[in-house]
Order: sequence, then structure tokens, then C-alpha cells
Amino acid sequence: MKTLFAGPSLYGQTLDPAGLDLRPPARQGDLYRAVMDGATGIGLVDGVFGFIPSVWHKEILFALSQGVTVLGAASIGALRVAECHAFGMIPVGEIAADYVTGRRDDDADVCLAHGPAELGYVPLSEPLVDIEATLRAMAAAGHISPAEALNLAAAARRLYFTDRELGAVLEHAGWPETDRNRVLEGYESCRVRLKQRDTLELVARLRALPDRRGPRPGWQFVASEPWRNFLAASTPA
Repeated sequence: MKTLFAGPSLYGQTLDPAGLDLRPPARQGDLYRAVMDGATGIGLVDGVFGFIPSVWHKEILFALSQGVTVLGAASIGALRVAECHAFGMIPVGEIAADYVTGRRDDDADVCLAHGPAELGYVPLSEPLVDIEATLRAMAAAGHISPAEALNLAAAARRLYFTDRELGAVLEHAGWPETDRNRVLEGYESCRVRLKQRDTLELVARLRALPDRRGPRPGWQFVASEPWRNFLAASTPA
């Protein structure tokens, strides 16, 4: 069984579920439950944060200790693989590579506001990684200059992640109102959905994995007191 945790990063995509155990964005305990359900491979893309406990590094290590292949990409998967790749978690895509190498270090770069599952996780803001990639594409196509792209990217970074959309970015950058429609049109024509691209790459990698667990790693998983408390809280009475 190959388990995929994804939601907003696949917005607009109709994913063939064949061969995949599709689950919503991960929260604390979800990867542990996937391992106990028999997962042979896990693709971690999206996850919750804020007022709901996020997927825990320790449960990723537990999965790896059981010979489960764990891939991370695009969103919280990219953040967790930056912290766990030394133990065998596998980064997939440009965003994860940027976090692993240290070219990125701000969690908010991959965050966005979105609607509920019932509405298909419709995005309500844009992640900075997509904005920056699109601005680079606009500069390469001649819609804006490289200096203007850098100025707009800096304005986007100064905004809180829930406020990031191009209209707000242009306003924050002080872009002339008479020229905004031109930039908006160029943005749409050059739009790069980097998170989605990395997610689809992870899906392909996850599908290609053999449907069996691999050998256990050479390091030992330590059942610490926080882990024992977690198991106690996760086990039904």
C-alpha cells in the first residue's frame, strides 16, 4: 500500500487513485497510523499546522525505521524532508531540494490559505514559491525586467502568507495602477505552479516504488518518553 497525503497542492488536478491510498493533509499521528495500516511507501506533501498539531518528525523516523520509504515534496513534505533526509527520507522536486540545501529556510514560503476539502482545497492565496517562479518566468519572457521581478518578489515576501496574491503584491510594491492590468495578464500567461509540479513528480515516484517494505536502516529508533506518551494518546481505550 502506497499512501499519499495531499490536498491543496493538487488543486485542479484529477488524480487517478489506482494503486494509491489517498489521504487528506497530514496531521500529527497520521503517518504513524499509515505505517500501522500497512503502508510500504508514503508520500508526504500537504499537512495541517497552526491550531492543529502538525505531522511529527518522530513518526517519520518511526516509518523509516520500519523499512517504509518516505518521500517529501512541495509543502510540509519539503519542510520535513529538510529535517529528516539524513535518516533516509527522500526529497522530491525543486522546492524540497531548496530546503535540503539551505537555499530556503522560511516555512512560510510554501504556505497558503485555502478552502476546505469539500471545495477541493480551493486556494485563497498564493505560495511564495509559486510567485517567485512565475516572476522569473515573466522576466525571462520580457513582461517585466529582472529588477522589477526582484522588487515584486521582495514585496511578496513582506506580506503575511494569507495575504499573498498578485493584486496585494502590486499594491505593496507601489506599482502604478495604470500598469497593473498588463502585469496581471503577463502573470497569468507565465504562471508557474511549482508546488503542483513537484507534487506530481512525487506521485510518479511513489507509484514507481515496489509495493513492499525495504530493509530496516542501520540506526536504531528510540522509543523516548514523548513517543510513549504519543502512543498512549493515540491508542483507543
